[in-house]
Amino acid sequence: MRISTTSCLCPFLVCLCFIQRCYGASHHVPAKVPSKNQTKLANGETEVHHRPKRGWIWNQFFVLEEHMGPDAQYVGKLHSNSDKGDGSVRYILSGEGAGTIFIIDEVTGDIHATKSLDRERKTHYVLHAQALDRNTEEALEPKSEFIIKVQDINDNAPKFPDGPFVATVPEMSELGTSVLQVTATDADDPTYGNSARIVYSILQGQPYFSVDPKTGIIRTALANMDREAREHYTVVIQAKDMAGQVGGLSGSTTINITLTDVNDNPPKFPQKNYQLYVPESAQVGKPVGKIKANDEDLGINADIKYSIINSEGANMFSISTDRDTREGVISLKKPLNYERKKTYTLHIEGMNTHMDPRFSYIGSFKDTATLKISVGDVDEAPVFSMDYYIMDVYENAPSGTEVGAVTARDPDSRNSPVRYFMDSKEEGERYFRIEESSGVVRTTQPLDREDIPWHNITVMASEVDNPSLLSHVPVTVQVLDVNDNPPEIAADGEVIVCESSRPGQVIQTVTAVDKDDFANGQRFYFALPSQLPVNPNFTLKDNEDSSASIIARRRRFNHLTQELYELPIVVWDGGEPSLSGTSTLTLRVCPCQRHGRIRICQGEAFLSSAGLSTGALIAILLCIVILLAIVVLFVTLRRSKKEPLIISEEDIRENVVTYDDEGGGEEDTEAFDIIALRNPAAAEELKFRRDIRPEVRQHCGPARNRQSPSVELDEVDVHEFIKQRLVEADMDTSVPPYDSLQTYAYEGQGSPTGSISPLDSPGAHSEQDYSFLEDWGPELQKLAELYGEAESDVTT
Repeated sequence: MRISTTSCLCPFLVCLCFIQRCYGASHHVPAKVPSKNQTKLANGETEVHHRPKRGWIWNQFFVLEEHMGPDAQYVGKLHSNSDKGDGSVRYILSGEGAGTIFIIDEVTGDIHATKSLDRERKTHYVLHAQALDRNTEEALEPKSEFIIKVQDINDNAPKFPDGPFVATVPEMSELGTSVLQVTATDADDPTYGNSARIVYSILQGQPYFSVDPKTGIIRTALANMDREAREHYTVVIQAKDMAGQVGGLSGSTTINITLTDVNDNPPKFPQKNYQLYVPESAQVGKPVGKIKANDEDLGINADIKYSIINSEGANMFSISTDRDTREGVISLKKPLNYERKKTYTLHIEGMNTHMDPRFSYIGSFKDTATLKISVGDVDEAPVFSMDYYIMDVYENAPSGTEVGAVTARDPDSRNSPVRYFMDSKEEGERYFRIEESSGVVRTTQPLDREDIPWHNITVMASEVDNPSLLSHVPVTVQVLDVNDNPPEIAADGEVIVCESSRPGQVIQTVTAVDKDDFANGQRFYFALPSQLPVNPNFTLKDNEDSSASIIARRRRFNHLTQELYELPIVVWDGGEPSLSGTSTLTLRVCPCQRHGRIRICQGEAFLSSAGLSTGALIAILLCIVILLAIVVLFVTLRRSKKEPLIISEEDIRENVVTYDDEGGGEEDTEAFDIIALRNPAAAEELKFRRDIRPEVRQHCGPARNRQSPSVELDEVDVHEFIKQRLVEADMDTSVPPYDSLQTYAYEGQGSPTGSISPLDSPGAHSEQDYSFLEDWGPELQKLAELYGEAESDVTT
């Protein structure tokens, strides 16, 4: 099968059509009549192979896009070597666009395009061709694939997909400064001809800007363009294909270029001299006027800092910049006084805060102006000679006493008379008054320093001709002290006197208080009333340091005999004249416990620490009584159930008998008789069994002839006696047939300390002083009292 192709290579009316016929592997293979090849197999059979032959193998067809003719566009021709021209071969076409866009003549094999094609939508089509036997419908050749390419024509103009554009460039830029690069696109085939070859040109914006024909970069065409002269520019750029030749298609876009500001203009005051009127009543710190310098720049390039550069103006006025309006706001630093100075001259400078060194050649970016301020005269309120007054007056001074005087004057040139008065809303008006014309402050009643030591009042002054203008001044009055209050004893509650107090012992130290004020410190003197008899119980000692000590004069106080004592004390102060006062202290006697240096009564301490009511205490005592009764009952029942001393005769074994009886003290007559141990001679006569109660023997005779057992004990060796008793116990046949444990309460002899028992003490009076027992605490307090009573009895 062979193909004939016709291609129109020129967009004009001249077309060159040619048919390529190639034989060989590279283009097409000559067609051969199908023959049957036979292969002899191993089993003797023959296999028949059918291999059809093709005329050639083709690559592609070409068809022009945008065909506008009335007839279908001829694409090419298919032809098979099997076609003899008798119509027995039928050609079929399949693939993309087959039957719709591309049709084939079944007899001749001619291919036509029935529709206008657009290369920008689809560049090529893949189809398959085959030759069939019209009678048998058998394929004379296998399917062959070929491509129909749509050949481009210049039918698309360049476009700027991102336009229109907005760009900026600083003013005063150098020639050739890059502004923006624009790029156009062309949908035509860039590999075929010049359909997509674009050239840029400027249609609008000259002579300020230019564009590079190849790259589309827009640059400045003039140097030092001034934003203040013209800020916005519109530039139109054209893109044309076909390398800009005649007949090429074109597209354009708009670029809006804005010149950005730089600081190339210094500030300028519209005029060099200004005038301003300011009344003398203007408040300090408040604005009194404004001034402004113009700057043609924008943003931070137009920021201006104002300053007063001469000392005359800088001492009285200050200037600051309003960020919103860029004005210089003039404020007052000190009060104005028309009578002292009527005019002020200010030299004001305005300077840019952000400089651009590139434009330093222009000059200094600052300007100056002169402002003349005229001070206006107004009717002012009176002015006091001082900002505040401090006065003093003695307490108890009679009504009408002069405290002090205030002075005010009219600052105006008229010098009007001034009237004084006090603020009626203040509390001080009850104690003071002021003379209307002279300003003298006087008391209205006697003052008491102990009540109010300081008074704060407000004095007002106004002109007689214009009472509406008022001025105020604070006045502080100090009330000076006089000695008009007697001192008193500073006592916190009752004074506690312990029962164990000794003569000369300090009971408590007292101090005094005085409502009066002493400049060099308070000094007090103490004594007992001289008109009263000498107090037998207590005396008073002045410590000469504004304190006094209460001292006991006798030993042993008893709260049961007398619980409360009263002690009057006279105290003098050191004022002029000296005043005295008598205070009576109450002294309470009670048994004391010592907690450091603080003494509290036992009963009070118990009640105060417990914090219980009387009913609660009674309930607690009842519970304690019930518990004691239960304990006594338990002990009684236990003693009544003692086990027998001798065990049954059947239980014959060695035993140790334990006597679980502590004894009853000196009154216990049933305990072991230690006299036998202390008097061995008498023990020989009292041999008895230790497991039965011994008989009580009555001794007759005068008691004075009986020798003390302790004397006899010193003459006998107790150790020998105990050994003798042990031998007798072992040899005695009358004792029970088991071991018995006998205990002798013998302490020994020869102690260097001796016995503390008073039973054997001689009757003579000892010269030893037992008063030191009182310092040993409450545990030995009873013993100290006993020895104290004994000493008192002996002394008596």
